[in-house]
Parts: sequence; C-alpha cells; structure tokens
Amino acid sequence: MVYVYSEQEQMPPFEMDELDRNILEALHENGRISYTDLGKMIGVSRVAVQARINAMMEAGVIERFTVVINPAKVGIQVSAFFNVDIEPQFLDHVAEELSKEPAVTSLYHMTGPSTLHMHGIFTSNQELQKFLLEKLYAMPGISRVDCQMLLKRYKSRMGMKL
Repeated sequence: MVYVYSEQEQMPPFEMDELDRNILEALHENGRISYTDLGKMIGVSRVAVQARINAMMEAGVIERFTVVINPAKVGIQVSAFFNVDIEPQFLDHVAEELSKEPAVTSLYHMTGPSTLHMHGIFTSNQELQKFLLEKLYAMPGISRVDCQMLLKRYKSRMGMKL
C-alpha cells in the first residue's frame, strides 16, 4: 500500500493528556490487556478506558491492533533492506506493485540518494534471489537496487512508543 498523508492527518494533532499516554504505553507493552485490567493498572474504570481507546481509534491515533511474529520461529531466515532508485514517472506504479508483494513488510518514499526504502523477509537466500531477479530487476523504471541483509536483530519495535 502506498501511504500518502490524508487531509485528516494534516489536521491538528489529537489532544492527549497523561491518561491517554498511560493507556497507550500499557497497550504498547500488551495489546491484549483487558479494559478492566488496564483500568486497574492506571487507576480508572473499565468504562473510562474503553471510552478513551474508542476516542483514540476514531481520531486515528490508534490505527489497529496486531500481533508481532518472530520471523525465525516460523521459518523466515532472511531479512533484507533495499534502497531502490526509480525514474520519477514510474514511482507510483512501482510502489503500488511492490506493496502487493507478500515478502515486502515496509515500503517508504524517501529523500536522499534512494527513492524507495523497503524491507522484505524471505525463507531463504534462494527466495531472496528469485525476488530480486523476477520482481525487482524485471520492473520497468527501476534504475538501481541496493540490497543489504540483516545479520543480527538487536531491537525491533512495531508501532510508535510515546
């Protein structure tokens, strides 16, 4: 998916207080915590927690709840970062096509020497090679691909922590 800031995101930021921040911090640590347990943890009722979370969801502060999977535990052995230079007239088309690829976990339009910055995960070096040869190198408009493989993960965080 190509991510473009919408008009809603250009509106003034959601006014969060300390209670909202505490809720977000607790959810960031454990997205499965019940409203009741979360309320007890931060000193408010279940109803208050639910109302705050619903308000933050409606305002787009909380985009979604998800699970973080350890890639190595499910047979995904190769993690690679790509810097992809693209001719300007092909940018949107290439971004849309790459966003459809299951191996692509993130895709960003960047400033600097590269047009797109992308992360992908693969079960093997052979799967990575196939992706490079059959997908990236075959796409019209791509002028350069720099691929760097991850050796060791020291920290990985999904979402944003306040």
